[in-house]
Amino acid sequence: MYSFTVNGQPVTCEEDKELMHFLRDDLRLTGTKDGCDSGACGACTVIINGRASKSCLFSLSKVDGKDVTTVEGISQRQKDVFAYAFAKTGAVQCGYCIPGFVVSAVGLLEKNPDPSEKDIRKGIRANICRCTGYVKIIEGIQLAAQMLREETPIPEEPAEGRLGDDFKRVDAVEKTLGTGIYVDDIVVPGMLHASAVRSAYPRAKILKINSEKALAHPDCEAVLTAADVPGNNKIGHLEFISDWDVMIPEGEITRYVGDAIVLVVSSNKDSLTEIKELVEIEYEVLEPLTSCEQAMAEDAPKIHEKGNVLSHEHLIRGNVEEKLNNSKYVVTEHYSVPINEHAFMEPECAIGQPEGDGVLLWSAGQSIYDEQRECARMLGLEKEKVHVQAKLVGGGFGGKEDMSVQHHASLAAYLLKKPVKVLLSRDESLMVHPKRHGMEMDFTTGCDEEGNLTAMKAVIYSDTGAYASLGGPVLQRACTHAAGPYKYKDIDIEGFAVYTNNPPAGAFRGFGVCQTAFAIECNLNLLAEKVGISPWEIRYKNAVEPGDVLPNGQVVSKNAALKESLLAVKDAYENADVAGISCFFKNSGIGVGLSDIGRCIVSVEDGKVHVRTSAACIGQGMQTVTTQIAVEALDIDPALIIAEQPDTARTPDSGTTTASRQSLFTGEATRRAAMQLRVDLDMGRTLESLEGQEYFGEYSAITDPLNSEKENPVSHAGYGYASEVVTLDEKGKLEKIYASYDMGQVINPRAAEGQIEGGIVMGLGYALTENFAMEDGFVKAKYATLGLMDASKVPPIDTSFVAAKDIHEGLAYGIKGVGELSTIPTAPAVAGAYHAFDGELRNVLPIVNTPYQKKKR
Repeated sequence: MYSFTVNGQPVTCEEDKELMHFLRDDLRLTGTKDGCDSGACGACTVIINGRASKSCLFSLSKVDGKDVTTVEGISQRQKDVFAYAFAKTGAVQCGYCIPGFVVSAVGLLEKNPDPSEKDIRKGIRANICRCTGYVKIIEGIQLAAQMLREETPIPEEPAEGRLGDDFKRVDAVEKTLGTGIYVDDIVVPGMLHASAVRSAYPRAKILKINSEKALAHPDCEAVLTAADVPGNNKIGHLEFISDWDVMIPEGEITRYVGDAIVLVVSSNKDSLTEIKELVEIEYEVLEPLTSCEQAMAEDAPKIHEKGNVLSHEHLIRGNVEEKLNNSKYVVTEHYSVPINEHAFMEPECAIGQPEGDGVLLWSAGQSIYDEQRECARMLGLEKEKVHVQAKLVGGGFGGKEDMSVQHHASLAAYLLKKPVKVLLSRDESLMVHPKRHGMEMDFTTGCDEEGNLTAMKAVIYSDTGAYASLGGPVLQRACTHAAGPYKYKDIDIEGFAVYTNNPPAGAFRGFGVCQTAFAIECNLNLLAEKVGISPWEIRYKNAVEPGDVLPNGQVVSKNAALKESLLAVKDAYENADVAGISCFFKNSGIGVGLSDIGRCIVSVEDGKVHVRTSAACIGQGMQTVTTQIAVEALDIDPALIIAEQPDTARTPDSGTTTASRQSLFTGEATRRAAMQLRVDLDMGRTLESLEGQEYFGEYSAITDPLNSEKENPVSHAGYGYASEVVTLDEKGKLEKIYASYDMGQVINPRAAEGQIEGGIVMGLGYALTENFAMEDGFVKAKYATLGLMDASKVPPIDTSFVAAKDIHEGLAYGIKGVGELSTIPTAPAVAGAYHAFDGELRNVLPIVNTPYQKKKR
């Protein structure tokens, strides 16, 4: 028997279990989050005898007789102060990590009520945040410390909520205090637990599956195989490429170690692992293909029936060979970038349950309608029979676009007619979900004697892993952006997305552009060196401005401000002892001739305006975005607006949260719906008199396909632009980041800064420290060894916004997306800084011979 206190109340337990699971499962204190279950992320932080500690590292025997405080148990004054301070400073994005930061901060402030910024960074270095870049969290703790120290009352601050206001996020308080509901926080009466047995090998033939021993276990409810799938055993994010097996059947060949073979369902989640180990699977082990080169060899076995090339793109404009031959300077280099992990804070979780003759799915993905479509196809049901509701999403960054747990939860619930939860462990998550594409790239770039760019040629091999996911569109975006935001017209860009037996690669913040931006920007530095001008000057000389033509042929819109962003960082670059610079662009919207639609219903219910859209919030604050747009359109108190969570029964299909599209597309749809209500209000109607009225808004972008014959095709609905400068100190350590962004109309400056800061820190990790360890197709990575940056390693970040004179040219009040753009310029700017530091070209990520990575021997 173990006895201790939790939040001042005595508790006992006979079993010596993990403290984190006892708090979450037995006491239902779900503010303590399970991010990694290995002591690496800090989401489960509690205070044990006055010291901030990770509850996943303590068994109950270790806390016997001790005092434990969770986020639910801090004082009401501390709750009020931190809720205010974190909302005020914009410290909250996806929110999954935030209760852990609050508890760490409480522990710090009890010892040191007036900490310096360095003290705070040190005090929270055991907590990882993947969204914010830590800047706003540090500001939030500073404000909370001051308010607690000076006994400041919580200010009453009326909120206007108009565009450009630092409006507090609508979900900030519940995320700060741990009361917001993520899927794994939910327990349904009679709920079962399911988990997949994954392939023991990257490539192997399944000879036989024997479930007898597993079924004999007293907790085992079912062992499901591919034969139990009532509809289609193939799923896939893109409707026209469904190549991902729900489960690999007997007689078929696995494609990576994340492949599900069987799905085990238990009445007790603690026995799942034990039951899974009782499933006997006989394999014929085959040699895996773990590189594009191996997979494209003439004698390579086919990973899929169609072959090992998922897609091939070839973009040609002008006469590249002639222009390069006539160029004064030409640079050719090979660049190599690795597979990269999203490391979102919340492991994937879904709950399926019977609803009528279909299923209700609670999920945390990036599009409820994608989940509905894929699960309905698997179950052989009409889409309307699969009802999907989103709960809070603990980060995504593209990594939650594909099915991971949703289909398995739906399948088990549908077949067994009982609620079923499927939760991935962190190790399983690392193994299963799609990653950022590793790429091998050859880039040739030319310029004249003055540094005016003339032409570029590139060949790109993209490792798309075991399944299609979004490998085709990622390759397209890598190619369409490969020439950069510069005014030259001759390009020859060829790309191949290649199947391998590595984990699938799909959407990840930047969507293929992080990779090619690194290559073209490094080439520009080399050209500048040859010409004898600075890296800033070669960019400014060639940067597009309104009316110019991008290398893809699209005319630059009037609301573009790339040159303004370069001017904003010029002094920082030129006054630094050692600095690197990069500028780049990123599309808003799917584009390239594909369907791209945002939708919104604005309804009046109980005297409030309900904004109903299925656009997923994965941390960027979508409900806050639509609230501010509705306030702008309606000119009413934001307290009268309720932005609903996505629900296929209530909210229209707004497309996937991807391609930095939702603020523009669903924002415009929200504006259009709200303006219809505005007409009625301007005619003297009241909300009370409009009770029950609904207004529908839709925006559909018209774009042109790749290689359109038009002289000036429209590839995308819009583009954002940015410039970044990275400075180093005399030891070669990061000193400061300067970032200037053109994102059109800034909806919420503090939130936008937080998005940019988070994207920059993600880019710093990509450039310097992150490593997704693999060996012959086996995933060796652990959350603790990914190389994620903590607060103590992140330098100061100075963020500014620029805009063209015609800022409101376009849609949604001139809003552009920034989520993806914010990660793109950082790695090339870092590489440029180290090139300036010692003259060495870094053409491989993460770059080596720095204080962050030693040179490989």
